[in-house]
Amino acid sequence: MSRRFVITLALLATAAGAAPPKAPPAATPIGAAVNCVPITSIRETRVRDDRTIDFVMNGRTVYRNTLPNSCPELGFEQAFAYETSLSQLCSVDLITVLHHGGPPMRGASCGLGTFQPVTLADPRR
Repeated sequence: MSRRFVITLALLATAAGAAPPKAPPAATPIGAAVNCVPITSIRETRVRDDRTIDFVMNGRTVYRNTLPNSCPELGFEQAFAYETSLSQLCSVDLITVLHHGGPPMRGASCGLGTFQPVTLADPRR
C-alpha cells in the first residue's frame, strides 16, 4: 500500500510580527457537504483560523472544511501536512500543523470535518 505525504502551505503565510489572522470571509453553502475531495483536484488551500480551511479546487469550486475542534496554532502557522494512502482527502483524515522557522517541526494533529461547497463573500481573500 503506497502512502502519500503532502505538505500544504496556505498562500496567506504569516510573517513574524504580522497581525493575527482575520475572521474567515463569509461563505454561503451551495450544495450538500461531502466526506471526501480528490487530492489531484486541490489547487490551493487557505487556512482561515484554527478551525477553518478553504480548499480551492480546479475549476474554482471552494470547499470549506470546518474542523470539529480547534487545532492549536493552525491559524498562526497557516501550514499543515497530511498523509493518506487514498487519492482523496476525507473527513476521517488527520492534518498536522507545521511550524515555520528552523528545522521542520510538527505540531498538533487534528481531525477534518466535512467539505462544504461554498461561495465566498470575498473570493479574493
